[in-house]
Amino acid sequence: MTLDAATVLLQWATGGLLFLWVTGRRREVGLGYGWLLRGTYGLMATLAVWIGWRYGEAVPVRDAAGVGVVVAATAALAVSVARRGAGVSGQRELASRRSARVAAMTGIDRAPAEKDDSVDEFPPWLDLIAVAFGLVAIVAGAAAAEGPVALSVARVVVGALLLGSVSDAMLLGHWYLVQPGLARGPLLELVRWTALVWPLELVVMLWPTGMVSVLAGDIDDGYNGLLGWFWVACAITTIVLVGVTRAALRERQYSAVMAATGLLYLAILTAFGMDLVARAVLAP
Repeated sequence: MTLDAATVLLQWATGGLLFLWVTGRRREVGLGYGWLLRGTYGLMATLAVWIGWRYGEAVPVRDAAGVGVVVAATAALAVSVARRGAGVSGQRELASRRSARVAAMTGIDRAPAEKDDSVDEFPPWLDLIAVAFGLVAIVAGAAAAEGPVALSVARVVVGALLLGSVSDAMLLGHWYLVQPGLARGPLLELVRWTALVWPLELVVMLWPTGMVSVLAGDIDDGYNGLLGWFWVACAITTIVLVGVTRAALRERQYSAVMAATGLLYLAILTAFGMDLVARAVLAP
């Protein structure tokens, strides 16, 4: 079995940065969440470029676009830090509404957080620049692999969506510890995206030549068919965990968010099994 580590890391980073934009455009989550994700995925893209140059087969377009991901993510991080004084509009509005309710009930009036009017708020669209470079990189990496190009590209792009949405959902679940007053809308949106991408992932992995051939024994996985059934278990478990996570988030207690985060930890493992095990088994 073979799997290009550089392409996998860029795939993960691209999907993660895309869903950072999905969350950031709501202007509800604190700036620190974006700093965490841009730093994490920027380092991941840096590692991908280094692995591609040092150990992988030369794919100039992928590696050059990978550098673009690193530069764009770093630049977006720098802009966000520079404009931190402007804060996040949705977060400020929520804090103001809650402070007003507390003041109406108790007479205790809390001063709102200071806002630096001399700087503009961070524009979430800046994260899409890194995503654009990442898309070029993973398409180039998929096209350079042996086998049907269209199917290879589809698998890498859909896999980026699955891994990015479930990873960002887990990280956002942890962010509720930092920003406990955050509404559940941003987390529910990421869980919903994971559920929507899952059937696409299933289809592209079953599409011939796909996992059906492994389950039928036409492709030898090297483990007497065990990896094929492991993939089936990962696929089923992933969507079940997503469904249970959604059910947990219907509960009103704050602990429901932490329970959902724990379930998303498991969903990351099974989603990786669903994507990477299949691609490794089906690799020429």
